[in-house]
Amino acid sequence: MIKVDLSQLRFLVVEDNAHMRRVIRTLIHSFGAREVTEAEDGAAGLELFQTTSPDIVITDWYMPIFGGIELTRMMRQPESSANPTVPIIMLTGHSEKRKVMEARDVGVTEFLCKPISANALYARVANCVVNPRNFIKANGFYGPDRRRFANPLYKGSERRANDAEPAQKKAS
Repeated sequence: MIKVDLSQLRFLVVEDNAHMRRVIRTLIHSFGAREVTEAEDGAAGLELFQTTSPDIVITDWYMPIFGGIELTRMMRQPESSANPTVPIIMLTGHSEKRKVMEARDVGVTEFLCKPISANALYARVANCVVNPRNFIKANGFYGPDRRRFANPLYKGSERRANDAEPAQKKAS
């Protein structure tokens, strides 16, 4: 596994379960991160997101006030968000295909099913740092490119006009 220096990154953990927040915070600190801010619901998470400018957000799916899907939608609004390209890791106990697709379709960067392992969480965090995703703006969507690599041989109906050009914006 790739060793990534996370010491300068700011994390925001938005999770309604205090025990799970503690587990995530402990794991992130063990990965070398120093700054972890926590919120117990989507509203508090959005407020902290706007004021603390985290480098990575880790959010639960289901929470009071509004959940991770709604939070992601709000964070991905280019005209009103403090950082619409922030990597967002979605945590959930549900792994149904429709949940994964819904998360992807609102702009989640990485998806992780509970119960989580240290290795799985580290892999998602490291991937956000080492392989930042290009961002796409199209038909009401602003978020990470679904494609993790360009296939120049793809000839299907969903081929982009110019797959050889990089997407609009890189995540920072």
